[in-house]
Amino acid sequence: MVPVNTKSSSTQRISSFPAHSTNRSVCFLAITFITLLLILFLLQIETLKSSLSSSSFSWPFFQLHMDESPCHDTTAELNRTRSILRDLVTFLPLKDVRVSENPRSGRTWFMSSMNDTFEALDDAQHLYFPSQASNGRLLCLSARDVSDGAKNSYALAWREALPRDATLLPGLTFISDTYYDHGNLWHGISAITPFVSWHQRKQCAAPDRWVLFHRGELRTRMGGWVQAVAEAAIGEVRIEDFREYGDGPSCFEQAVVFRYEGAMKKTRKRQVYDMMRCKARSRCGVTAEAVGSKAAVRMTLLLRPGSRSFKNESAVIRIFERECEKVDGCTVKVAWSNKMTFCDQVKLMSETDVVASPHGAQLANLFLMDRNSSIMEFYPRGWRERAGAGQYVFRWMADGAGMRHKGSWWDPQGEECESTDKTPCIPLYKNRQIGHDEVYFAGWAAKVLAEAKEHKLKEASYGGRSPEFLDSTPTVIERDRLREETNRNFLQMRHSSVCLLSLRENRQMYQESFMHVYGLKQIPEAPRANINKIHSMVSNISYMFLLRSTDQVTVSNFRTQKSTLGNII
Repeated sequence: MVPVNTKSSSTQRISSFPAHSTNRSVCFLAITFITLLLILFLLQIETLKSSLSSSSFSWPFFQLHMDESPCHDTTAELNRTRSILRDLVTFLPLKDVRVSENPRSGRTWFMSSMNDTFEALDDAQHLYFPSQASNGRLLCLSARDVSDGAKNSYALAWREALPRDATLLPGLTFISDTYYDHGNLWHGISAITPFVSWHQRKQCAAPDRWVLFHRGELRTRMGGWVQAVAEAAIGEVRIEDFREYGDGPSCFEQAVVFRYEGAMKKTRKRQVYDMMRCKARSRCGVTAEAVGSKAAVRMTLLLRPGSRSFKNESAVIRIFERECEKVDGCTVKVAWSNKMTFCDQVKLMSETDVVASPHGAQLANLFLMDRNSSIMEFYPRGWRERAGAGQYVFRWMADGAGMRHKGSWWDPQGEECESTDKTPCIPLYKNRQIGHDEVYFAGWAAKVLAEAKEHKLKEASYGGRSPEFLDSTPTVIERDRLREETNRNFLQMRHSSVCLLSLRENRQMYQESFMHVYGLKQIPEAPRANINKIHSMVSNISYMFLLRSTDQVTVSNFRTQKSTLGNII
């Protein structure tokens, strides 16, 4: 029997147990360690959550720091600057009483701190906002007082910092101040003529509203005749009264201000009157056929009731009718302007070659006659000695409109004012009636009618156009006008392209310019070839406007056309 080694067997069993137990222990410890790490990690996350909920990185704190960001600093600074600029807006009296003794000489009392702008040497000076002169600022008005211009005020403000409670009025605003009024025909047309000129130069830019002042006092209406002329020449007239904007100031997106008609040259006035005549006739439907015979001499006695009326109208009418009968083709009409509508007056004056009338607002209709028509004017006693320069306003208007003022008659009869002071005598002389001198009136009428007849016969021989157009001042006027328009369009072409609408407007403008000169009469045959050539060249030049200004060939062609056009005219 083989003996059994019990020790060895025992040793093997003992040695095998620890190896197995060690592996299990290591695995257990690893699992335990990983579990503890996970628990600690989860606990740390909760701790972090709790910390974040109460730390300086919470939302309110973050928002606080956002508020202190550079962007917010800039916005806050802009708001502070805007507030400061608003507070710095300074309103000045619209009427400066410091220059009230001589308000129409030198610096005017209306917006006295502002200097006028000249866009064209032949046109009236004006103010425009915003502009370089205003440093880009808008014009603001606080002006509702109708009895004291010194209580109304104006200021300049940047669009981004308008005065508090201000209302911004969009579009274009025409602002007119007159020393006289917007109701009387002469005073009213003197006030609106600069606006018509500006409107014409600015490609017929029309205002969204008018703001009217009389010596700085707000006015909310025009005279009916004055408004009709303005609407015919410019478009609908809407007069602002500021009632719907509360008590705050009103600021204007764009504003044009005319304070007087001064500095408008004669040639420019004639162009403006030509336009107004043409527009008024068009508005009232006056056609070439309505104007009548080219050789006829048509006289109108334009009378008035009340002050400065004739004492014996019947006698005056008989004198002129008798002298008219001596002239072949002469007719006389008698009319009272207060009994006619605006269009009645337009039609009447379109059919008048010689108008005889007392001094008064009704004579403002004279620009509605054809160019080179004649005016005879009558005054009561005292006007020549006491009325001053104002009695010559219709001479000035006739000259500006291209008419022929054939002189005046001052009644030598009547009571003399005993006062040595001029002021109390003015009402006495102003409201007097006018007598008549049969011998003088007859001789004067015969001379004026004979000259008018001779002029009309010459017109007829030139196809219905005044012969002066062919060899004197009107030719120079038209030549200068065409050259001015050509130069302006050339500069426009160099800087930008012009849209098709502008092309049509430019062509229409040239056509109207000839119609202004020739009126409603037939263009004479003599210059027709040149006129047709000019029209053709204008069309070619206008077509070039559509091309890019970088096209050197186009610029060269334009210069050639421009040079040829200058030689023709």
